[in-house]
Amino acid sequence: MSDDLKGTEIVVKCLKEENVKNIFGFPGGQLIPLYDRLYDETEIRSILVRHEQGAAHAADGYARASGDPGVCMATSGPGATNLITGLLNATMDSIPVVAFTAQVPTKAIGTDAFQEADTFGITMPITKHNFLVKSTDNLSWTIKGAFKIANTGRKGAVVIDLPNDVQQKTSKEYYHGEVKFAGYNPSVVPNPLQIKRIAQKLMEAERPLILAGGGVILANASEDLRALAEYLGAGVATTLMGKGTIPEDHPLSLGMVGMHGRMAANKMINNCDVLLAIGCRFSDRTTGWGLESFAPDAIKIHCDIDSSELNKNITVDFPLVGDAKLVIRDLIKFLKKYEDVKKDTNIWQKRVKQLHSMCEECETFKPKEDKLTPEVIIKAINNFLDDNAIVTTEVGQNQMFAAHYYITKKPRQFISSGGLGTMGFGFPAAIGAKVARPDKQVLDIAGDGSFLMVCQELATAMSEDIPVVVAILNNSFLGMVRQWQELFWEKRYAGTKLGTIPDFVKLAESFGAYGERVEKVSDVEKALKNAFDSGVVSILDFKIESETNILPMIPPGGRVDEMIGVGRCRHK
Repeated sequence: MSDDLKGTEIVVKCLKEENVKNIFGFPGGQLIPLYDRLYDETEIRSILVRHEQGAAHAADGYARASGDPGVCMATSGPGATNLITGLLNATMDSIPVVAFTAQVPTKAIGTDAFQEADTFGITMPITKHNFLVKSTDNLSWTIKGAFKIANTGRKGAVVIDLPNDVQQKTSKEYYHGEVKFAGYNPSVVPNPLQIKRIAQKLMEAERPLILAGGGVILANASEDLRALAEYLGAGVATTLMGKGTIPEDHPLSLGMVGMHGRMAANKMINNCDVLLAIGCRFSDRTTGWGLESFAPDAIKIHCDIDSSELNKNITVDFPLVGDAKLVIRDLIKFLKKYEDVKKDTNIWQKRVKQLHSMCEECETFKPKEDKLTPEVIIKAINNFLDDNAIVTTEVGQNQMFAAHYYITKKPRQFISSGGLGTMGFGFPAAIGAKVARPDKQVLDIAGDGSFLMVCQELATAMSEDIPVVVAILNNSFLGMVRQWQELFWEKRYAGTKLGTIPDFVKLAESFGAYGERVEKVSDVEKALKNAFDSGVVSILDFKIESETNILPMIPPGGRVDEMIGVGRCRHK
């Protein structure tokens, strides 16, 4: 038993024990008690966003950049429902986020009270887990359990719904032990017998290929993955979430695979004889829809921390449940035992390097004169940023241009919305990443459509002194939808033209931020320097042509071997 503590005191005490230093939130009537407790708090920074969706995305970006759970808060009713998109985004990408939502007093639940919403019911299908706390006595156990669930096994978002009276009542109960849940005991240690079988197949492979997903980054296993690839002589393709698992200037790196993937990665997927997929879920954006044509001649091995992902989309020959770091380390140990049966992969390695080089040559865009294009802008960003910089993206063409042309060298330095594809993610995620890593350059590669969805967070960045840079690839359209309309809907641009509103430079200046319009290639790096030197949040408005496409791509319903827009490739 402990001294009497108010619910809000219990919350803050638990947060400190979980080493929470930053909270992204927006108050409201039912959340006043907790915000009042935070008012005098010096160890936890409360960052006031301007929309609750921004809070969820900022907590998400914080978690991706730091490796620690992100925390967000919102009041009852519309405050909680405004978190929903961000919470689903985090859950789909397996990002640990803990969200505190206020609720009407327990006696009013179910009466349709002012600003009441069934947050527990609404968030149940879109989070990893959720809680409705009806007694202050259960509060500490619940919070500790929420952080455990969010940050163990396959990570994800967890919601704690706090009725107003639970925040204000006192309790002597404070849980000090390890929280355990019946039925929740994530299996992270790989089966050694299956590891042995997989190691044998890898050693017998002549054309091995690794497909690395976000699970490798979440497990902090990137160095281990590189060691495995180099030992096997295997090329490494990545999912969007896996970008940064291996330095993309490494000779075995093939880049991103899938719908908007690199030609080299997709070609090698369909030519390997053993495919080792680690920490990915074989989403449709990775495989295309013709699943039978995905790595058709390969023995398929799938290692993931979530058993429900195994044989869900792609039927594999060797499924394995386990934490990516433990899987890779155990594989390396077993592989070294089978050195005597290791196949010569020199020819394959040469093919990997050759195809990578040839596809790089064909995919490299050669601008005419001083023409400003996404490729040119992102390559200038590559040249300007240092090796420790963090790049976030919005969703759409800007995201895919960044995935293609930004060379990521380390994990947790490319932050993007994968499974949900959330427009408006990149800017608040950049804010969260900068809070987590204030010493690093942080830049959001944005589209004009995505940025307009969250531009109110300029106020957050200015008032909280969070100097991130937003590079807008401004084509005056919803670019990716327009591209589909051009390629598959006879250029019927319905509902996708944004026009020239607003003036992004004036918008930035109205918040006290730095803004600059860029229309020439020769001005790109100078503009980047001006933005980072300004010391405040900055918008760079890069004016590009409206009908700019990101190619190659797999058409809707197509297969990995049906990429379009490869006409200039001489090596098909």
